[in-house]
Amino acid sequence: MPPRYIVRYGALRNLGLFECADERLPPLARGTRVLVVTDRGTEVGEVLCPATANASERLGVTRLGSLLRTLDDQDERRLVQLRAEELRAREVCQREITRLALPMRIVEVEQLFGGERVVFYFLAQPPEARVDFRELVRHVARELRQRIELRQIGIRDEARLLADYGDCGRPVCCNTFLVVLPPVSMRMAKLQKTTVDPAKLSGRCGRLKCCLRFEYETYDEMQRQLPAVGSRVLTAQGEATVLAQEILAQRLLVHYTDGRTVLIEARQVLRVLSQAPQDPSEANEPIT
Repeated sequence: MPPRYIVRYGALRNLGLFECADERLPPLARGTRVLVVTDRGTEVGEVLCPATANASERLGVTRLGSLLRTLDDQDERRLVQLRAEELRAREVCQREITRLALPMRIVEVEQLFGGERVVFYFLAQPPEARVDFRELVRHVARELRQRIELRQIGIRDEARLLADYGDCGRPVCCNTFLVVLPPVSMRMAKLQKTTVDPAKLSGRCGRLKCCLRFEYETYDEMQRQLPAVGSRVLTAQGEATVLAQEILAQRLLVHYTDGRTVLIEARQVLRVLSQAPQDPSEANEPIT
């Protein structure tokens, strides 16, 4: 069987499983730039790793295409030419948007390597609005003499296309390793005892930071092992009410009936006498 690789390609950094068209191609290292054939046409991609069963499953890669070859000097010169063509395409499209007074803004232009089409990624204004761009496509396609594709994106996709570094000082997660953009809620921030200041919780897209979700499952699982705040518990020192939780340390702040307030280990709880219900405001927390 010809070698297979997982390759990242396209402006939105899609992942695909690609089979080498030439079995004589030497093994490819991570980061090697290659030409691949996708359902859109011929594109430039970057090799991530061999497509083992474990890697494909963990990354959730299902798209299958053909890997043609590695890039050579002539291909690099072609890429420089494509960047110039993308600038012209953006100017033409923006001019027509202004003329037609359409409520949209071009975020990125992607000229496929094989010349099959030009993809315009745009943001509607407001972002949730729907834009009728049929007339725009006709005018732009006629001037550029190419197949045109307009693709509406959200503000999180805009950050994936344009953002560079986050508040942490590292490249933003959405355009480096994230395959999908996960939903994030304020409950995730509250559970991890982070600040609830929206300005500090917002990423480059203006929405809640994706990193709030990275450790959420661990926090959620560990919290389930603790009595909820407000629960009545029995310890060797008597009955007490849970006032607060230290999730990672697996400790509880409890108030005894004799007036003492003590920090105890969760293992010191002999029995839960009454379990407090989950806060309904957190159960119905909106997701962004």
